[in-house]
Amino acid sequence: MPVDADGGPVPLRLRDVAVVRDGHAILDGIDWDIGHGERWAVLGPNGSGKTTLLRVAGMRLLPTRGTVEVLGETYGRSDARAVRRRVAFVSQAILRGLRPTLSAHEVVLTGRHAALETWWHRYDDDDHRRARRLLDAAGLADADERPFGVLSEGERQQVLLARALMAEPELLLLDEPAAGLDLGARERLVLHLAALAADPGTPPLVLVTHHVEELPAGITHAALVSAGRLVARGPVADVLTTDAVSTCFGMPVIVQRAEGRWTARAAITDVDSDLDAGG
Repeated sequence: MPVDADGGPVPLRLRDVAVVRDGHAILDGIDWDIGHGERWAVLGPNGSGKTTLLRVAGMRLLPTRGTVEVLGETYGRSDARAVRRRVAFVSQAILRGLRPTLSAHEVVLTGRHAALETWWHRYDDDDHRRARRLLDAAGLADADERPFGVLSEGERQQVLLARALMAEPELLLLDEPAAGLDLGARERLVLHLAALAADPGTPPLVLVTHHVEELPAGITHAALVSAGRLVARGPVADVLTTDAVSTCFGMPVIVQRAEGRWTARAAITDVDSDLDAGG
């Protein structure tokens, strides 16, 4: 079993992972390690395989080929259901699976056992107190009893994040949590993620996104995915460069970082100059 520097099992280790569907490789040749205390961002174009990669990492999709080791357990040789309870997953699929009449408090409670309904399990006073604390940390203490279905998109994403933390997971996987949010909701979520990233008690974290602007301060590592392959991975400053991101997305962009946050914009072209000149 691979071990981290502290002697514990490596949170995530993928070797030569491939996912093939109808003769098409959605992922191919993936080698990836995540260590304790690391906060990863995974970026790439639409259809590049990011969500599939996250599902494999969370033992929610068995690859066609390769080795997947999560929290010291090997996919295909261990009880995947037991491992999934130790890995928190935030995605649009989970949002759609939750009954909209559940209160925000109840939605957070369901994360205790990775369930979709509270009546499947019993919850004690400590569980209820933890759910309220997590909602309060997300700035949603006043939404405790409001139906999940009437919350704004940004509020629902914050509730899903609180739900993910409810069971004190050992690995946190976030699939485009800021997708569709307006500027204010996005920034509130990013600030919450930055606080989590800075907390040494937060488990290793992986955030999948299309946009560098959605990365919180505190991201330590990044991976770029293109056509089902990891084309770059490593410390965030080494990976999120103008050249690497331009190549990954197939468009010349300028990537910049200020005060721990990232931006990307199209590189100025001759056409842009002509337009600015009124041509």
